[in-house]
Amino acid sequence: MTNMEHHDSKNPNSMFKIVINLMAACIISGLIIATVYSLTYKTAEQNQIELTRLSMQNLVASADEFIEIEGQTDWYEAVKEGQIIAYVVPSESKGYAGSVKLLVAVKPDLTIMNYVIVESKETPGLGDKAAQEPFIGQFPGKKIENLEVVKDPSDTEHILAISGATITSRAVTDAVKKALVEMQEFLQEGK
Repeated sequence: MTNMEHHDSKNPNSMFKIVINLMAACIISGLIIATVYSLTYKTAEQNQIELTRLSMQNLVASADEFIEIEGQTDWYEAVKEGQIIAYVVPSESKGYAGSVKLLVAVKPDLTIMNYVIVESKETPGLGDKAAQEPFIGQFPGKKIENLEVVKDPSDTEHILAISGATITSRAVTDAVKKALVEMQEFLQEGK
């Protein structure tokens, strides 16, 4: 160690300068992040609203409009020619790699119309098959009692698990069932 290096490490001014520089870097970084956030959060919020609207339109393509259900967060009535043709309800369940979030379309007779996965971290090539045929095609028309995952291909009354992705199959099925149960309770309470 040279005399100069030895001298600087014991100099209280050099430690003070390091602390000041770190504090300045943190303050500047914080200001930059806050500025970027304040400039972009409205756009991000609008994008999220648009994505939700598009997801609902994909779920219930024949709907003329979607009316938010008062007192329920992110629940909608899908309306066609003044008649409710479905309810769109958010739901989620724990999958293999984290939460699987869905929007579920439920008909007024409490059968499943369809669902769309809005957020998932499931394994590509396996768990993401829950958003594709033939898995997704098993749900339309199903009632609560039919929402059980099975591994027997001859059991068409229930939901056949995706080979190699049983946990994801259960997570999606559970989320759909949860939405159906919540909608049933909501309708029984008389809205």
